[in-house]
Amino acid sequence: MKLHKLKAGEATGTYLIESPVSEADILLMAQQLASQRLRRGRSLTSPTAVFNHLQTLLGDYEHEVFALLMLDSKHRVLQFRELFRGTLDGASVYPREVVKICLEQNAAAVILVHNHPSGDPEPSQADRTLTRKLQDALNLVEIRTLDHIVVGHEGCVSLAEQGYL
Repeated sequence: MKLHKLKAGEATGTYLIESPVSEADILLMAQQLASQRLRRGRSLTSPTAVFNHLQTLLGDYEHEVFALLMLDSKHRVLQFRELFRGTLDGASVYPREVVKICLEQNAAAVILVHNHPSGDPEPSQADRTLTRKLQDALNLVEIRTLDHIVVGHEGCVSLAEQGYL
């Protein structure tokens, strides 16, 4: 995709397209915009907006991906990073690596994120167990686990909203 196809419009949040674009171009533009919304220094304004950005970034993978949305003490984004890639129905997640990366970024809080390639965002028992394990490890180094979001084609599910955090 050529970046010159998209230009900022006069109104905030609007864009002008200078030439014909393909469906692949549109999807790539959506991923770029979602990445920008989760870049360093951005404040997280609403759970719905975060869900939409995460769904754009992870919703179409055919394999499971585990990622971190690391935040500072005012819950501004430090970094969004995909950490582990798995297969169709699982990814190995290592608490030691999660803690190490959060400490490297000086994160005060973190949102755990992974996708379900099946499309169904309903958390499994393994997802709930992993959440508790990571939360315990991060608590030891005083990093708050704010949420664990499961991304699917049908939307996102927050384990915090379901009462698991």
